[in-house]
Amino acid sequence: MHLIRSKELSSVAEYAYAATAPADARLIFLAGSCPLARDGATTGVGDYAAQAAACVSTMTAALAAAGAGLSDVISTRVLVASTKQDDLVRAWEVVRDAFGDHDPPSTLLGVTVLGYDDQLVEIEAVAAVRD
Repeated sequence: MHLIRSKELSSVAEYAYAATAPADARLIFLAGSCPLARDGATTGVGDYAAQAAACVSTMTAALAAAGAGLSDVISTRVLVASTKQDDLVRAWEVVRDAFGDHDPPSTLLGVTVLGYDDQLVEIEAVAAVRD
C-alpha cells in the first residue's frame, strides 16, 4: 500500500490524504466496528474514548479474522453521535493513537444517531493485503 501526501495540502490533518493498494492486493471491506461486548451489550456507555477503544478492538479482531492488521488499513471513516467537535476529537484521538505511525486517509463525521442503544462511536475501514 502507498499512503499519499501532498505539499499542496494542509499538514494539519493527522492522516494521509489518499492511499493506493497494489494491483494484486485482496481488498477487505469491514462492517462498521461497534463498541459491543460478546453478549451484545454496548460498552463504555457515555464515554466517547472508551467506545472508540472498543471499536478499535472490534476492528482489530475483524481484521485478524480476514488475515490482516491495522497496518493493512487503507482508509477509515469514524462516526461519532454528537454535535460537539470536542466529542469527535476525543474519539478521533483514540483511533489515531491506535494506528500509530500508520496514518491512512480518514473521515471523521458527527452523526445524529447510531444503530445500537447507547452507541456513540462506530468505525468503518477498508484494508488491502497480499496473500
